[in-house]
Amino acid sequence: MTETLALAFALVMVIEGLLPFAMPAFWKRNMLRIAGQPDRHIRLFGLVSLLGGLLLALAAR
Repeated sequence: MTETLALAFALVMVIEGLLPFAMPAFWKRNMLRIAGQPDRHIRLFGLVSLLGGLLLALAAR
C-alpha cells in the first residue's frame, strides 16, 4: 500500500513537471491568469478535479 501511494505521488510529480519544463512561458502565463480568478472558480475547478480523480481511481479498481 505504501509503495503504491509513493508511486502515485511520484507519477503526479512527473505529470505536474512536464508543462513547466516543456513550455515555461506558457505555464507562467496561465498560472498568472489562474491567480487572477475568483476563489470560488478555483475551488470549483479543484472540486471537479478531485471528483474526476476519485471516479478514475474507482473505475480502475
